[in-house]
Amino acid sequence: MSAAEVSVILFPTFIILVLLRVPVAFALGLACVPVFMLEERLTPFLLMNEMFKSYNAFVLLAVPFFLLAANIMNQAGITDRLIRLSRALVGHFPGGLGHVNVVVSMLFAGISGSSTADAAGIGSLLIPQMKKQGYSTPFTVAITACSSVMGVIIPPSILMVVWGGLMSVSIGGLFLAGVIPGILIALSMMGTVYVYAKLYGYPVYERSTLMELALAVAYAIPPLMTPLIIVGGIVGGFFTPTEASAIAVLYSLILGAVVYKTVGLREVPKVLYDSARLASISLFCIGTASAFGWLMAYFKIPQALVDLLAPYASGVTATGLIVAGAFLVIGMFIDAIPAIIILGTVLWPLAEHASMHPIHFAIIGVISLAFGLVTPPYGLCLLISCAIGEIKVHQALRDVAIILLPMLAVLLLVILLPELILLLPKWLMPKFV
Repeated sequence: MSAAEVSVILFPTFIILVLLRVPVAFALGLACVPVFMLEERLTPFLLMNEMFKSYNAFVLLAVPFFLLAANIMNQAGITDRLIRLSRALVGHFPGGLGHVNVVVSMLFAGISGSSTADAAGIGSLLIPQMKKQGYSTPFTVAITACSSVMGVIIPPSILMVVWGGLMSVSIGGLFLAGVIPGILIALSMMGTVYVYAKLYGYPVYERSTLMELALAVAYAIPPLMTPLIIVGGIVGGFFTPTEASAIAVLYSLILGAVVYKTVGLREVPKVLYDSARLASISLFCIGTASAFGWLMAYFKIPQALVDLLAPYASGVTATGLIVAGAFLVIGMFIDAIPAIIILGTVLWPLAEHASMHPIHFAIIGVISLAFGLVTPPYGLCLLISCAIGEIKVHQALRDVAIILLPMLAVLLLVILLPELILLLPKWLMPKFV
């Protein structure tokens, strides 16, 4: 079978299954079956073999550990402490609680590494508060959903762990590369909140006193040490990303069980169950997506795509735009992890052909996929926020589009200025970049 024949079977089958509401992880695996059955050189057992081979990556152990650490932190009630700090820092800006929403998402991103945990944890606290203070529900839902995407951009990020492990890219370098884009995205959203506040007269808090600010900082320091321990330990060479994730679990347990005393034996089974459920979904996606990706590589589909697009990808900028566009589109329909495995492996030869740095390629992909979390029909963070705000998805789309525009400008800046994201990795990890 040729690459064209396999593509005609593989991609339409997958799309039809997704449209029929088959879960993406199952759709990826089922789409491979006809090709394995029709190609004489392949057997269905190879499908299982490729799935199991994908799990034989030590770094993927970090995924369940980071999810467990995030759930323990949520159970420990650290979100309240981060909200208190954010309110002391930016609550006096026009549209105070909107700015608090953005800043607390940025801080929480450095702890959880998960956008969905951000949307659920912070949204359940701030959406009711913002509605009560007179913020429009569509705007409240939109800013909560959009700010939650920083969970996979600001380190530590589960998507970056998966990308680094599967694509053999320095995870420490990816973590450092996500810092500046994450801050710029936060600033772009705060600018949008400011404009909304001026147009609609949203309320502000009184400026906090120095004593209130000092107390808020003191309360928030223990959880805020988490990203410093994780990223600092990896960058400093003290431990690997997998070891860092285990240390994050231990540290979050100490905070929850010993320091704050909010995580007891009663809470442990629920935390473990939620973490195992989320991890199993993510890891099953990795398995089926790896089989899908192996099949494409076996029939040289990525090389065929490079030959097709090479005339248009004449440089790093043009290639970056193609990569961003592809990830933005696929992120609207499927989860980020299988998108990385499928599209990342397909587009990397094209990026390599254009001499694009692997970290630059990865960050463009991660940011684009993060934006997919707030764009229908998939838009998981948007769905979570709308459920909390008790509105239909279409009611929030206008505000989501307005907030996304400056965020897309940041993505364009990342594409045009690769040195912007490579600055910290080259400075702090020159041997690995």
